[in-house]
Amino acid sequence: MRSMKSALDGFKDFLMRGNVIDLAVAVVMGTAFTAVVTSFTKGLVDPLLAVFGSSGELGLGVQLMADKPATFIAIGPIVTAFINFFVVAAVLYFVLMLPMKTFKNKFGTTKAAEPTETELLIEIRDLLAKQQGLSADASEELSRERASESA
Repeated sequence: MRSMKSALDGFKDFLMRGNVIDLAVAVVMGTAFTAVVTSFTKGLVDPLLAVFGSSGELGLGVQLMADKPATFIAIGPIVTAFINFFVVAAVLYFVLMLPMKTFKNKFGTTKAAEPTETELLIEIRDLLAKQQGLSADASEELSRERASESA
């Protein structure tokens, strides 16, 4: 029972992370937009591709055997799929990704500067001095003495 509760808590934490929710929204938006682009290509691009096809009803493609319609290689749907892909990718980039990147650059939080190696060493020195009961000034003086002895 306890492991089931911890598993459910872990699952809840996983779902509530921002990245998972962002990904879910992106999938839903991408799916909805794909339907719009597919309608566009079926209504506009497919008829334009049919102009370049043969006079038959099969459209743009190659008939391998003249008396067997099952041997028709349809090129129109392949071209339409590529157009779908590029239109969806372009719209997602220019409508979602580019503005989001600009927004993050403009209003995003700046990451705190990481301490330098020297700053970390000074902090360690001060903590060790504090453990030994020395003041910060005394530990700094001791550090200078040791530095001059080693030089």
